Amino acid sequence: MAPTLKTKYEKAVVPKLLESQGYSSKMQVPAIKKIVLNLCVSVNYDRDTLTALADDLGKITGQKAVITKAKKSVSNFKLREGMPIGARVTLRGDRMYEFMDRLVNVTLPRIRDFRGIPGDSFDGQGNYSMGLQEQTVFPEIDPDKVKKAHGMDITFVTSATKDDEAKELLTLMGMPFKAGND
Repeated sequence: MAPTLKTKYEKAVVPKLLESQGYSSKMQVPAIKKIVLNLCVSVNYDRDTLTALADDLGKITGQKAVITKAKKSVSNFKLREGMPIGARVTLRGDRMYEFMDRLVNVTLPRIRDFRGIPGDSFDGQGNYSMGLQEQTVFPEIDPDKVKKAHGMDITFVTSATKDDEAKELLTLMGMPFKAGND
């Protein structure tokens, strides 16, 4: 069974974008290629913290997190090349649509004083990045078992070439952008 957001994209979003952007074929309509979740820890951490955060990321996404390692040594941060410093998950296909559906409809409304996500965090090539302050806003995470709240970055990689196309795509997919941001 196809995810509901994927069905929404095919049945509602594609026709609206064909009409509003003037594409000649539905193959020109931008789509979300992947969603990347990334978190980094400070240098003074223990390995248990990093594995617990990677496990939390796995619970949130339903996919095992990859531990990322430092590419360079930085003496001011007491960081050596090859030290584990974070975790990352890349979602594609049905898992990507299911995660985005849960993010928009369940997780973001759980944030206290939520008034929308900023609409100006595009990179100029149609990709959107946002940050969350803590992982406990996800319903999969038990707040009582979290030792320290930790934030994460979420990047939506689209096939759009311009930011306005990507913003219209994400808005039609249900992303709650703040009013007044262009």
